[in-house]
Amino acid sequence: MKILGIDLGGTTFRVGKVENNSLTKVVSSEIESKDSKEKILNVLFDLVSSLIEEDVQGIGAGVPSVVDVKRGIVYDVQNIPSWKEVPLKEFLEDKFHVPVYVNNDANCFAVGEKYFGKAKFYHDVVGLIIGTGLGAGIIIHDRLYSGENCGAGEFGMVPYRDHNYEYYCSGQFFINKFKATGKELSSRAESRDAKALQIFSEFGSHLGEAIKLILYALDPEIIILGGSVSKSFRFFKDKMWESIQTFVYPQTLKKIKIEVSEIENVAILGAAALYYDAIRNDTKAISL
Repeated sequence: MKILGIDLGGTTFRVGKVENNSLTKVVSSEIESKDSKEKILNVLFDLVSSLIEEDVQGIGAGVPSVVDVKRGIVYDVQNIPSWKEVPLKEFLEDKFHVPVYVNNDANCFAVGEKYFGKAKFYHDVVGLIIGTGLGAGIIIHDRLYSGENCGAGEFGMVPYRDHNYEYYCSGQFFINKFKATGKELSSRAESRDAKALQIFSEFGSHLGEAIKLILYALDPEIIILGGSVSKSFRFFKDKMWESIQTFVYPQTLKKIKIEVSEIENVAILGAAALYYDAIRNDTKAISL
């Protein structure tokens, strides 16, 4: 089976070929975010054309935006002003004549972990991306759950303290509170800088509160952390778990697993996994 996965980053488009569950080739191109909708689409078409073959069975695309999952329309794509409303599924299917599935990047992360990563043997999963923002993808009974408006998993938008969880549980926390990037603070923490370590401890306490919210709402088997901030997990892990210990259901605390993603190219693999998720749904529907 051959599937193409598309990662539509804000400044770089990447397309990969997944063959027999392995990523065999990746092509990429920088884009000028201020270019017209048509010009940017042509960059994508050229990349896909370089990998498409007769036996490619489908295409998945992950986009950092709100998505109409049923119709494959993307809205207000981050860093691409001209992509206000783009029927991406329709454009790709008309050009390449294979089924296309489109979803947001957090959902792609979760389904990528389900099919290629640490969530492979779990049925109920949350993939939590901790980067410039805080967003989650949700797997329920082995299926990706996006919600009616692709809004499921937006825990970062839930009010918390004087702002919301995203303000305190993403890279925004370091910028807003300490005027430094997470990468800068991580480098300092590597050198055992006391202030940087204290900042990460404070961050871990806030993230623990966000994880308790997820446990109350979804009660998953495993939460997998991704995104740039997750690379500093060792600096905030202990305080995160300390915060989680106030969760009121002790059986949950005994069973819940929290791990960090180790997949390379998870955005491409997750996009390709949208096809597998759709096929799983179709197979179940036929069996009923």
